[in-house]
Order: sequence, then structure tokens, then C-alpha cells
Amino acid sequence: MNDKIERVIPLSSAVPGAVAEILRRSPLSPGKVAFAWRAVVGPALERVTAVRLDGGVLIVEARTPLWAREVSRSSRIILNRLRALLGETTVSRIEVRDRL
Repeated sequence: MNDKIERVIPLSSAVPGAVAEILRRSPLSPGKVAFAWRAVVGPALERVTAVRLDGGVLIVEARTPLWAREVSRSSRIILNRLRALLGETTVSRIEVRDRL
């Protein structure tokens, strides 16, 4: 009889951690930032925004003032999720703008 207990980790639990680890280790690029943004906010919000990282500040340009307000309201959660994917010091804050 085998006394060794094997612990099976569901794939759905392992993948987010693996993706975050790969992202943190890869060089910072606009594509990496865009990928992390989409992963954090989802495709609907990604379609109505454009992002760029400028000296640790994530500049978010929203298509309308309404979308800018939505991003602003969720910015604390978004920032925490981005830090988990990109590293704690990569994004210091989020600045939201609307493109009027």
C-alpha cells in the first residue's frame, strides 16, 4: 500500500498562477501591458479603452466619459490585479482619461 498522498491541483487553479509567473519574468513591452490589461478587465472593457505605461503610471484612455468613470470606479481592483500579473512595482497608479 502506498502511504504517499498525491495532491491534484485543478488546471483552472494552476493556469492563472503560471501565466502571472511567465508575465512577471518576461521583458516589459506594450504588448505585455495590453495582454495584462485584457486579462484583468475582460474583452468588453478592453474594446472601449486604450492603455500605455508611462513611467509606472498606466494611462487609460476611454472611448467615452461613461467608460472613463467605470474604469475610475474600479481602478483599485484593477490596479491590484495588474500588480499580481506584472509585478508589484510595475504599475504605481492608474490615470484615466476620456477621449472627447
